Amino acid sequence: MDKRQTGQVAGIDVGGTFTDLVQLDAKTGSVRLAKVPSTIDNQAHGVIEALAAAECDLAALDLIVHGTTTTTNAVLERKLSRTGLITTAGFRDVLELGRRTRPQAYGMTGQFIPIIPRDLRLEVAERVDASGAVVTQLDEAAVLAAGQQLLDQGCISVVVHFLHAYANPAHERRAAEILAGIWPNDHITMGHAILSESREFERGVTAAVNASVQPILARYLTRLTDELAAGGYTRDVLVMNGNGGMVSARSVAHEAAKTVMSGPASGVMAAAYTGRLAGMENLITYDMGGTSTDVALIRGAEPAVSGEIEIEYAMPIHVPMVDVRTVGAGGGSIARVNAAGLLEVGPESAGAEPGPVCYGRGGTEPTISDANLILGRLNPAQLAKTGAIATDAVARVFATRLGAPLGLDVTAAAEAVIRIANTKMAGAIRMVSLSLGADPRDFALFAFGGAGPLHAAALARELGLPRVLVPARPGITNAIGCVVADLRHDFVRTLNTPLDALPEGALAEVFAAQSAEGDRLVDRETIALSGRRYLYSVDMQFIGQTHLLRVDLPGPEVDKATLHALFETAYFNRFRVRLADIRANLVNANCSVIGARAPLDLSTLIDPEGRRATVQEAEIGRRPVYFGGDWHDVAIYWRDYLPLAFEMTGPAVIEQMDTTTLIEPGDRATGDANGNIIMHIGGQCNDA
Repeated sequence: MDKRQTGQVAGIDVGGTFTDLVQLDAKTGSVRLAKVPSTIDNQAHGVIEALAAAECDLAALDLIVHGTTTTTNAVLERKLSRTGLITTAGFRDVLELGRRTRPQAYGMTGQFIPIIPRDLRLEVAERVDASGAVVTQLDEAAVLAAGQQLLDQGCISVVVHFLHAYANPAHERRAAEILAGIWPNDHITMGHAILSESREFERGVTAAVNASVQPILARYLTRLTDELAAGGYTRDVLVMNGNGGMVSARSVAHEAAKTVMSGPASGVMAAAYTGRLAGMENLITYDMGGTSTDVALIRGAEPAVSGEIEIEYAMPIHVPMVDVRTVGAGGGSIARVNAAGLLEVGPESAGAEPGPVCYGRGGTEPTISDANLILGRLNPAQLAKTGAIATDAVARVFATRLGAPLGLDVTAAAEAVIRIANTKMAGAIRMVSLSLGADPRDFALFAFGGAGPLHAAALARELGLPRVLVPARPGITNAIGCVVADLRHDFVRTLNTPLDALPEGALAEVFAAQSAEGDRLVDRETIALSGRRYLYSVDMQFIGQTHLLRVDLPGPEVDKATLHALFETAYFNRFRVRLADIRANLVNANCSVIGARAPLDLSTLIDPEGRRATVQEAEIGRRPVYFGGDWHDVAIYWRDYLPLAFEMTGPAVIEQMDTTTLIEPGDRATGDANGNIIMHIGGQCNDA
C-alpha cells in the first residue's frame, strides 16, 4: 500500500460559530489560514468555503484532517436517526431504568428521555451468564422477526445488545449476521464491538448512541468526500475522534460514537504538542469561547483520557475520550441579578446573534465581554461587528441591569461579573486537577480560544499555577490540533477478576491481542508514520466498591505484586487513604495503539515579516485598564509586531486578530521561537 507523505496537510475544525482552517506545507514552510462562518445545515459547505478562502489547491494536498461536531450536535439536540434495539428477553428497559440517580442533585424535578423509545426496543430469547457460558440458546427466528418488525416501523439503524456479550459475543455476532440478510444498509451495531466491558446500561447507551448517529455521520462524510473529490482532492480524509486520535473517513462511521467531543479533543491535542515543544509537558488546558469554557489535564504531554464520560444526564458514552470538563462561562455568558438579589453569571449566553451589547447587534443583556470592555481590557473597535459602539452605551446597561439592584457603580459591577466568572472557571480547573489528585501548582495553564488569554493570568494566580502558555494562534488551536494529531485506536476488555485470582500472564495475553488488533488497524491507513507507541492501563477497584480507578502501567508485562502496588499508590494519591485489608479487583484491561506522524514545525504559524526590533516599537497605543481596585495607564501592543524573544512586565495588553492577552501588574511575559507567549505569574521563573 502506498504510504502518502504528508507534505501539504490541512486541518479543518468545525465549531458552532466558525469553521477554522490551517494548511501547512512541510517542504516550503508556508502556512495558510482561514476562518469562515460554519454552515450548520450542512457542515461540508463551510469546509469547502474555508478551503476556498485559504486558496488551497485540493489536488496538491496530501492530507486533510477534519474535526466535526456532527455527532456531538446530533446527540445534544436529539436530532437522531430512527433506531431499533434487539435485546435479551426481560431487559428491554435497561436503557430507561439506568442508574439510581436524579437529573438534579437536590429536588425531584427533571426528566429523562431514552435514546430509543420503548416501542422500538424488542426482546428475543437468549441468555449468557457473566462467565460467558450459554444459558439459553439464541432464538434465531425471533431475531429475524424482530428485525423485520423494526424495518416495518421505519428504523434506519439497529442495535444488538445482549446481556454479558462482553464475556461471550457469539449471540450478538450471530444476530448481526441474521439481520445483515434483511437490513438494507450496514448500520448494524453490536454492543460488544463498541464497548467490550461490563455494566449493561452504559454499554447499551453507548451502542444506542453509535447506531443513532451512524447514518448521520455517514451521510455527512459522503457529501464532504464527494465535494472534495469534485474539487480535485484524491487522498483520504482523516476524522478526529474524541480520544484525540484520527481515523479514516472510510471506516469512522462504523464507530460513530467515538467522534463525539472531537472538537474539544483536537484543542487538547494541540496543547499537548505545543507544550512539548515549549518544554512544558504538564498542562491544564483552558479553552474559553463565546458560550462555554472547556478544561482538561495533560501529564507528560499525554492528555488524560477517560472511558466514563457522561455528556448529559443519563447519557454515558463509555468509549475512550479526552477528559474535558465544561462550564457555562464564555464571553457571551449573561450576568443578571436573581430573585434573591444575588449576582449570577451564565450559563445562559447571548450567543452570536444578537451577542453581547458591545457587538453592536442589538444585544441588551450584560455579558462577560461587556464587563471586560468596561474595565478597558478589550478594544471597542475590535469587538463591534457593525461599527464601533460607544462604551457609554454598554455602561448604561450595566448601570441599570446590575449596578442599581446591587448598589454598585458601573466599574464595581463589571469587576464583580469578572470575579464570579473566574470563580466558575477556576472550579472547572479544580475538577480536572484537585479532584483527580493532581496539584495545580505542578502545571502550567495553556490558554486559548477567543477569551481564554484574557482571563488566564487571574485564574493562574487564584489556583497557584506558576506559568501561562498562550500559543501563537489561540483562535484556531482546534484546527492546529487536527494537523498535529496522530492515528490512535483504543481497546477495552473486561476481566472483572480479583487480582489474587488472576492467572499469571493472563493480562499480558489480553494486551498482546489488543496491540495486535491496533497494529492491524494502523497498518491499513494510507499515510506515512514516524513511529508507533503503545499505552497500557487497567481499571481497578477494591472489592465492594462501584467506582473504578485508572492505573497506568509501564508496559504490557506486569506481575501481580507490581500491579497491586501501583493500584494502592494510585488510590492513595487520589483519595489519601489506604485500604490494606480489602482485596483488589481488576475490572478492565486498556490498550492504546498510537501511530505517530512526522513532527511539524509550528514556527511556520508566525509571520516574521512584520516583527519590530524592540517591544516599544510594537506599541500601538495606550488606554486606562482596571486592575485590583484601581485604573492604570497601560500600553497596548500588536502581537504580530512583537519580537519573538521579547520580555515585558505587566500591566500590558497584547491584541491580535483572534484574541486579547492580558498581562496583569507584576506578571512577567516572554516570547519563544514558536511565537508563544509565556506569562510568569508574579514574575516567577520556576518550571511547571
